[in-house]
Amino acid sequence: MAILRAVVKWIIVLCFAIFCIQYWLDHKSFVFSHDEIAAITKNHIGSSAEKSFQNVLKELRQKYRGHILPDKDLQWIFMNAGGWMGQMYVVHASLTEYLLFFGTAIETTGHSGRYWANISDTVLTGTFRQWHEGQLTYKTYKPGETVYHYWGEATAVSWTDNTWMVEYGRGFIPSTLGFALSDTFFSTQDYLSLFYILRIYAKALLQEGGFYFIELKDYLKQAL
Repeated sequence: MAILRAVVKWIIVLCFAIFCIQYWLDHKSFVFSHDEIAAITKNHIGSSAEKSFQNVLKELRQKYRGHILPDKDLQWIFMNAGGWMGQMYVVHASLTEYLLFFGTAIETTGHSGRYWANISDTVLTGTFRQWHEGQLTYKTYKPGETVYHYWGEATAVSWTDNTWMVEYGRGFIPSTLGFALSDTFFSTQDYLSLFYILRIYAKALLQEGGFYFIELKDYLKQAL
């Protein structure tokens, strides 16, 4: 009986925590939006992926001052998840949002994962194929088109070689790390890439926390 009471207690605590987090997500303001990121990305289609990413990053720095990681912290990092392999370049991350460049030089296919987050990918080069659960055909996305992956859904995903895009996620971002890191733990055992991923996320959290601390301090100064 003691074990049963303990289990019930932790289930109640977990449900309450989930409710609080979802309430917070439903009522907080966000730095970015899916439409804004898609529009910025579409402004820079037509060049090489490298040039397009440079131009997108430049516009992001101008529009979202203080929210984009400095150049010294930016790096391309291998990522394995759901059976596919790609590279990501994180430019912003917090508890509720992330923004990154993502893609692959070689064709890769796998499972999208299910997330407590809404994710959009705007294609710069190449082809993104998405096959929804319950459907018998897939949809193809070309440069300039945006792929949406909504909270709780799962799809099969496939990228042709040299597919690169800009990805924005909004939700409870720590909940996505289980899927994002599972292949590293149980398959590739590439713990250096794991270290890079966790380090860049920690740096992004510190930067975003510092940004809001400065804002709060300025607000209190004006109020007093």
